[in-house]
Amino acid sequence: MSNKHPPLDGMDSPPPVWDNMDRTMGQLFMMGFDGTEVTEQIRALIKDNYLGTILLTAKNLQSAEQTAKLVLELQNIAHDAGHPVPLAIALDQENGGVNSLFDEAYIRQFPSAMGVAATGSTDMAYRIANATAEELASVGVNWIMGPVLDVLTNLKNQPLGVRTTGDDPEEVSRYGVAFMKGYKDAGIATCGKHFPSYGNLEFLGSSLDVPVITDTLEQLSLSALVPFRNAISDGIDAMMVGGCAMSSAGVNVMHACLSEQVVDEFLREDLGFDGVVVSECLEMEALSHNIGVGGGTVMAVKAGCDIVLLCRSFLVQQEAINGLKQGLTNGMITKARINQSLRRVLAMKARCTSWEKALAPGGMKKLTQLQQSHTELSTRAYNTSITVVRDKDRLLPLSNLLDSKEELLLLSPLVKPLPASAAGRELAVRTVNTLADHPFTWQKGSSVLSGESIFREFGRSLARQRRGRVLHTSYTANGVRPVHEDLINRASAVVVITADANLNLYQHGFTKHVAMICKSQFSQAVEKREKPLVVVSVSSPYDFAMDTTVGTYICTYDFTETALHALVDVLAGKLSPTGSLPGTISQNQKCQHQTSKQQQWLVETWEEERDAKALNDLLKTLQLEGPSCASSSALLLRNEMVEETHFFVRNSGTKTLYGFCSTYFFKNTGTGVIGAILVDPDRRKLGVGQSLHTRAIKNLRQKKGIKQFQLGSRLPSVFLGIPTSNNIERKRLRQWFASMGWDVAMSRPVRSMLLKNLSQWKAPESIFRSVQRAGWEFDLVHGLEHTSSILDHIKTSSRQGILEIYTLAMQEPKRCGIVRAKRDGVILGTVVIYDPEAKWAKCVPAIHDKGELRGGISSPIISPGVGEYSSLLQGLILVGIQYIQKQQADAVLLDCVDGDGHFDSLSAIGFSVLHSFDEVSCDAVMMVDSA
Repeated sequence: MSNKHPPLDGMDSPPPVWDNMDRTMGQLFMMGFDGTEVTEQIRALIKDNYLGTILLTAKNLQSAEQTAKLVLELQNIAHDAGHPVPLAIALDQENGGVNSLFDEAYIRQFPSAMGVAATGSTDMAYRIANATAEELASVGVNWIMGPVLDVLTNLKNQPLGVRTTGDDPEEVSRYGVAFMKGYKDAGIATCGKHFPSYGNLEFLGSSLDVPVITDTLEQLSLSALVPFRNAISDGIDAMMVGGCAMSSAGVNVMHACLSEQVVDEFLREDLGFDGVVVSECLEMEALSHNIGVGGGTVMAVKAGCDIVLLCRSFLVQQEAINGLKQGLTNGMITKARINQSLRRVLAMKARCTSWEKALAPGGMKKLTQLQQSHTELSTRAYNTSITVVRDKDRLLPLSNLLDSKEELLLLSPLVKPLPASAAGRELAVRTVNTLADHPFTWQKGSSVLSGESIFREFGRSLARQRRGRVLHTSYTANGVRPVHEDLINRASAVVVITADANLNLYQHGFTKHVAMICKSQFSQAVEKREKPLVVVSVSSPYDFAMDTTVGTYICTYDFTETALHALVDVLAGKLSPTGSLPGTISQNQKCQHQTSKQQQWLVETWEEERDAKALNDLLKTLQLEGPSCASSSALLLRNEMVEETHFFVRNSGTKTLYGFCSTYFFKNTGTGVIGAILVDPDRRKLGVGQSLHTRAIKNLRQKKGIKQFQLGSRLPSVFLGIPTSNNIERKRLRQWFASMGWDVAMSRPVRSMLLKNLSQWKAPESIFRSVQRAGWEFDLVHGLEHTSSILDHIKTSSRQGILEIYTLAMQEPKRCGIVRAKRDGVILGTVVIYDPEAKWAKCVPAIHDKGELRGGISSPIISPGVGEYSSLLQGLILVGIQYIQKQQADAVLLDCVDGDGHFDSLSAIGFSVLHSFDEVSCDAVMMVDSA
């Protein structure tokens, strides 16, 4: 795999100017400082220690003009001190609530990453990133600490929130790459974060305890690493490795950024990244307390980090520099290792800066030129991101519900202010008395924090827009107080704002309590009616995304002034919201609301003799919609290791099938599988699929020994999971299955691949040599003689159907074989090869497709402890191809391939993707009946 950077191996040694090791080591540090002016400490670090990179934060920056002057002064200090290359000036500017630089006049506010994804447009993501980078470049910043590439594989208690796109690895990947390209095309360097993922952390409580990743390497590879892998492939400049711990089978690491296993092996060797690796800040309390900054610096560089981050303490920064010098002196770090990092840093700087650019950035003139177009882009982005998740009782817009004489109540939490909002700071110093003559009324009895001022201004805007009175008070962890009850009784409608209620549980409890009060309101005629309630999440959309008791639910993804202005327009009816929830829960609740009202169809048990023809007719109707399945026989296993029961919905008069569902129970693993749910296109959205799904789950749940459910079957190999070749259809299907109770957020990518023109194919020389150098031994075995050792090996995989595939292959030696890879007599990897005449090949319809002779390779299994996974996989496949090539086949079908990380290595051999799927599984006890 390549990340489009020139390889470091074989590069010339650094020029003589870098013979001074103090100057060289300075390039291996990123440091920050306090204050809005150059301090003596940062000046000394640049002049005396040749510091190569400076991280600026909101505490350093007051305005665009001040930032430009500060950056230019820093560069001039470096230039005058004889630095051969300019400083890298780094900044966090993720948009939403995470901006280091804010200037109401010159720097535009854009939505958070999740807010951008809610627009549904990767083009919008690119344009926003490009605009952000243009503004940063104008003030002299040449390196952005982004994009965020974390996948929220655990939606609860995760601090990243809207800083990442969501819980769908493919979606996070698409938007992450779009952000990255936007930054790069504006001429600044990029840094993906937070490798290997902050999307599923476990927090132990103490500040001295680092958060822990408990996912296995396999789990990470199948989900969390997908965006990192794709960003590497598309040429990301740098990668920040987190300071989290990792604890699972095969890896036990205290701090990821200090681990050779994580940086050198996992990131560099396995993922093929040859750009700049940045450590997490070594000043973090858990790390400095447990290891010490000097020792931590040596460990970080030894692990493979090229730049060590230290945020602001001058004494700690000096300790880090001295630690690296001592590490070089005592031989823990070699000069060659230092130079390796130097070459990477210089290569990145060459792409994003030069002395000509550093000493003459575009400045305020350039920012003035960008103002109009970027303002229009910001408005369009926010207007298209606002998402109405549900509006069951059609309360929106409020202008249709309330007249100007009726009072609207706004209830908002006390939150910390967004740090970089100058407007927010200005609002915070206004007094309550300035609102006395305005139709918006602040209840003086409630507490005021500086962060609350933003919601006060929102209330004022809402009052102006509706030309009516808006009551406003805050709420806290003290819950619903008498003042709240009085105002709820007084108001004609209520708007409750939440901000990360999953983390701040009091907000969840408060909102549910208010909802209960609103439902109990009575009119003068003593007729029960619900008081209109609108809940607005201004941060994480997951607060009430799945809670249908909240009938009207809106998400803004941040609470910047621009976002809340768009919200006012939505509530007032001036703007029609078009945003949609990113990730797998998108519109999920709406799906559940719709399906719950759909009719229940009579579901019957399918019988081959009676119903085969009708099923074949349905399959012909669906032939153009997915993997080819020529006849019903492809769905039938007739295997003693598997119990199969299939169901259908039909027109009882014409006997025409409206839908079909195949189910299999694999006794060896206790896995109940839904292999396919097929519905006639003319009968969709009528409840046919839901009725089939309900019956299938009910049937599988009754199986003795059932342990887990799975969507998609490797045997038969028709649908390996939810089809994903079409992104729109993929999202629709994932939403539908999520509404049926499946946790699609934890899906695993599986693909079938095809190698054509086999007669002209030759193994790529570089791959062939790499496999040879590894020293593995390969052989091809047939029959039951080797059953014991092979079965022991494949037990390392918990995948459904694998055991049955290997067993069937060993039972048919004339048509099937198993390629083994061994080292010192130990089996490290296996793969099945078979020809189209094998008995079980009838369950693999793609082997018979297109009228060409195909040989089959299936189900590669590699031991978890093998470090060079991709190379070993390539070796197994090459041996299989060579055998099939001798059989005069025209093409090779490779099915049941797990994980995005391996698709690139197979593409390098010559394979192209035939079909792609998301395989989904869950514990049987976790599945809730959809009926």
